[in-house]
Amino acid sequence: MNGNEGGKRSRPSFQVSDQPVTKALVLLPWLKRAADQRRSATERLAEAVGLAAAIHLDIQSADIIPLDVIKPATLLGSGKVEELGGQIKKQHVDLVIVDGQLSPVQQRNLERAWKVKVLDRTGLILEIFGERARTREGRLQVELAHLTYQKSRLVRSWTHLERQRGGVGFLGGPGETQIEADRRALQDKINRLEKDIGKVKKTRELHRKTRRSAPYPVVALVGYTNAGKSTLFNLVTESDVFAKDLLFATLDPTMRAIELPSGRKVILSDTVGFISDLPTHLIASFRATLEEVLEAEIILHVRDVAHDETEAQKADVADVLKSLGVDLETRDEGKLIEVLNKSDLLDDDGSAAFAELAARERNTILTSALNGDGVEELLNRLDELLGSDTTSLHLAIAPQDGEAIAWLHRHGNVRQSEPDGEGITHVDVDLAGPEMGRFEKKFPLIVQDALTEFVDAAE
Repeated sequence: MNGNEGGKRSRPSFQVSDQPVTKALVLLPWLKRAADQRRSATERLAEAVGLAAAIHLDIQSADIIPLDVIKPATLLGSGKVEELGGQIKKQHVDLVIVDGQLSPVQQRNLERAWKVKVLDRTGLILEIFGERARTREGRLQVELAHLTYQKSRLVRSWTHLERQRGGVGFLGGPGETQIEADRRALQDKINRLEKDIGKVKKTRELHRKTRRSAPYPVVALVGYTNAGKSTLFNLVTESDVFAKDLLFATLDPTMRAIELPSGRKVILSDTVGFISDLPTHLIASFRATLEEVLEAEIILHVRDVAHDETEAQKADVADVLKSLGVDLETRDEGKLIEVLNKSDLLDDDGSAAFAELAARERNTILTSALNGDGVEELLNRLDELLGSDTTSLHLAIAPQDGEAIAWLHRHGNVRQSEPDGEGITHVDVDLAGPEMGRFEKKFPLIVQDALTEFVDAAE
């Protein structure tokens, strides 16, 4: 999960800040024989530039580097490494972004050859997440991913690996090298972080029942980063969630209750955008922030259909969701809506083609989050899908609200009703659509308390 995402899209500018912190060069190694057939090298490079722009780098230039074979020591051939070294020196570059996966040895050797810091795709995405994560668990997960990544790359930072550290107290046994001591120190930090994350997860488990027993059905927005999820979210909920034409503008989940045309209410959840080649270190972070997606009543897959590689982005989203346990291909047809967003950027032919697709596919809707086209149709479709459904509630009802308990027994399917030690009765009940509306009208404070507890627990 993103800003003026619904607006006109332009290629990321190489000059991304009036006061640049770091001058950078972006390189895309492109293996000719085994290139990713989902997307073109040009689009992949543009995405890499967008990622670099997300952390406010002053990008001097960006180049595609065709490769016949991968060199184990430096990824690139020696001639190309030397040529780029001259370019780096001429442009006074401080950082080189290599949009691919570098081994620790390759990263170290390139840094030695170019005498600048080198980041691969994983390192760059970790930097973005480190800057954007806001929730406690999100920050802990990103820090853990950083440390795990750094641990495997300590070798690149040290030129004195043969230096021995003496066995003084707990600092290390006889003959322990500096690199071993540093790796052990990192592991200690990792262990502490894992304990902290475990505590947060236990707290989250205490709220799991509340989250699963939302007072309204949950509708989750998912999609490739910068597809327009946050702009659509803001339009529908009349909110001001951070939304910008920037990759990974949204990292932490946001939830709001909205009213559908019928008057029925649902909870809309905005989530982080996905991206191709997502670092495995961050899958745990995604799993933590995407629980609403895993258990949502309906998923809205928001796509940027004006993007040249919208089909490739769709496939990347499906891959990440599948790794989280959500298979878009096998998901119940009635629980998934494909939102073809940014229709305002399509030319006549593209608009006609996607309009035909939307007309042919029942749960496919063409929209523009920028000007609102198709949004009313989307909300009506949600109404249709949820119209005959029942709402499962978990309510905490105070002793003075005994009338509400009696009402629920008369009009709903009460699955469980148990008082706790403080006199609060915890009720699990299923209500049909009309009965849900009547209950909310008759006992608004009870439903509002349940909604507040749900949103607080989820965020």
